[in-house]
Amino acid sequence: MIIAVDFDGTIVEHKYPEIGKEIPFATATLKMLIKERHQLILWTVRRGPLLEEAVKWCKERGVEFYAVNKNFPEEHVADGKGYCKIDAELFIDDRNIGGIPDWGMIYDMVKNNKTWKEALAEGNDNKKKKKGWFW
Repeated sequence: MIIAVDFDGTIVEHKYPEIGKEIPFATATLKMLIKERHQLILWTVRRGPLLEEAVKWCKERGVEFYAVNKNFPEEHVADGKGYCKIDAELFIDDRNIGGIPDWGMIYDMVKNNKTWKEALAEGNDNKKKKKGWFW
């Protein structure tokens, strides 16, 4: 599967232009997805030195992306500053409607080909329902 992954707010906490703390299990999950032969594309608003810093941060933690801000490593973006429309089967981004689930749920969704709706329903089924006066 081709998966586009945002950086700020998704892999790390929002501290742009600095790099925030890693969101728990982000790089571990990304490494598992790479090991399972998914093609990961880093898809971020960062450019120039800020992008290089993010790519280096990921690489130091064992996450090497198939491509960065483009569909293929050899793809040429006009002036290097433009944005390319990414062709991916899944986008992992904190700006999704409803936010971003934790990385364990993301992995389960990819591994077991679940939709967001299915993952949420399963999560709610696993919670014990309280019993009381109003339930």
